[in-house]
Amino acid sequence: MKKTIIPVLVVLVALSTSGCDFVRRIAGRPTAAQVEEIRLRQIEEEEARHQARMDSMQRVQKAMEDSLAALEAHLIDSLSQARGTIVNPSKLGGLFTTKLEAKYCIVVGAFRNRAYAERKLAACNEAGYKASIISFRNGLLAVAVCPSDSLDQTVKTLKQLRGQGICPPDGWVLVNE
Repeated sequence: MKKTIIPVLVVLVALSTSGCDFVRRIAGRPTAAQVEEIRLRQIEEEEARHQARMDSMQRVQKAMEDSLAALEAHLIDSLSQARGTIVNPSKLGGLFTTKLEAKYCIVVGAFRNRAYAERKLAACNEAGYKASIISFRNGLLAVAVCPSDSLDQTVKTLKQLRGQGICPPDGWVLVNE
């Protein structure tokens, strides 16, 4: 019996002093260093996948911005071909007291005489369009209709108004920035 106890004790002492990596190696399992290496590789792969997703999202966002810029340029070209003009209020000295409710509106008349502006305002209201008078610092009174936040919709409406005779050929789009 002493002969069997000694080899068992030797094996137990060897196992206790050599650690888990020795047992794992004997069992064909990865050691602690190999497990850590695998874990780091998985983290790097996940970071690479995440970065690829972020890059893809940035490319899509850039493509959308380019698309919107091209659409706006196309709409401005369409407006120019329709003999329209886009004017920023600062080119006319800025707005005096009127605050515009939308980014775009169609100016169907511009007057120095308030009575003429009010007459055009009444005609637009009678035709069923929401109209308002916009005062500029240079003394100009503009009658504007169809406020909108969409340049595309504003261009379409301008073409319709010209066809109905509400808007003169020299009507323009006012951009409120």
